[in-house]
Amino acid sequence: MVAIPNETRYHHGVGDIRPFLEALNRGGYRVTGPRRAVAGLIAERNGHFSAADLAANARNDGVEVGRATIFRVLELFAELHVVERIDLPSGSHAYVGCAPEHHHHVVCSRCGRSQGVRDLGIGAIADEVARSTGFHVDGHRLELWGICPACLLADGSAAPTRFSPQPRGS
Repeated sequence: MVAIPNETRYHHGVGDIRPFLEALNRGGYRVTGPRRAVAGLIAERNGHFSAADLAANARNDGVEVGRATIFRVLELFAELHVVERIDLPSGSHAYVGCAPEHHHHVVCSRCGRSQGVRDLGIGAIADEVARSTGFHVDGHRLELWGICPACLLADGSAAPTRFSPQPRGS
């Protein structure tokens, strides 16, 4: 069996709330009980999660933090660049705990596994778009969707080596 890592150097390790607490301190925010609780819920996750996932975990674990608080803290953590919102192939979105370093994500269309990947040239494309359009490009975000090695292995499929675009809606 092939071991497939779910975390990369861009994603926070499971169980570690320090990056969240340090980001709050750096940003001048108080470390409150609810913020610490949400950081703990995120740190327990392995891979991406939704606000609803965190609310369910809070209920199951007896953590007293409301859904609205979870949404507010996720927004704050996204602003502080310790979580990142990712768009899923289904059209919904999720979050992943990330290092505040520029990177992109590849997301499995079947199991939802996500992995951070370094910028492999998208920055240069953004620069060319800025040059050719006259826009000042403030930033960019990229999610790639496909089938992860574990799901391919489970299907008995070989991993493709090239991008094969599928028609929208497929």
